Amino acid sequence: MILSTKIVKRSKPIIFLLLLSPSMLWGIMFIQSNLGINPIEKLMDELGQMALRLIIVTLIISSLSQYKFLRSLQNIRRMIGLMAFYYVVCHFLTYIVLDHFFNWKFVIKDIVKRPFITFGFINFILFLPLVLTSTNAMVKKVTFKIWKKIHYLIYIIAPLATLHFYLLTKADKTEPLIYLGIILLLLLWRFYYKIIRK
Repeated sequence: MILSTKIVKRSKPIIFLLLLSPSMLWGIMFIQSNLGINPIEKLMDELGQMALRLIIVTLIISSLSQYKFLRSLQNIRRMIGLMAFYYVVCHFLTYIVLDHFFNWKFVIKDIVKRPFITFGFINFILFLPLVLTSTNAMVKKVTFKIWKKIHYLIYIIAPLATLHFYLLTKADKTEPLIYLGIILLLLLWRFYYKIIRK
């Protein structure tokens, strides 16, 4: 049974709202002081983890869409990728605005000094070419071949994001390790599908 492209396209507004709603909920909880004893850190963590989960979902969709009967999933891959970037930006802005009040000197020093922040910042920079070339017009402008090469950056972004999360986690590191395992499996599958299978 082939998943209908029409069904996938019709579900896009619902998926968008479902992906957006956690950030709205956390924003309201932050304003109402319902995010625990360290609300800024909690907000940052939730936004960052959501970004990582959506990056992984994007990779999963890329792998599943290789199958003919699931090819229609490609219609939501871009939206989910952009939502991942939305959460990355929210995570980054929480760090800059709420945590350090635009203290650029401290932020730059922090990026250089602390490895997990360095990896997070590198990820943000690597994400920019993907977002800037996400429109159909840009695909035509840079050509599909170059566009595809640019979007291979996701295979660097995903492990780096997990490493950022791993270094940030102080106690139980099970969750970042699970994410890393999923990413490695997806990368191995991609390698198999692109190289060995051909």
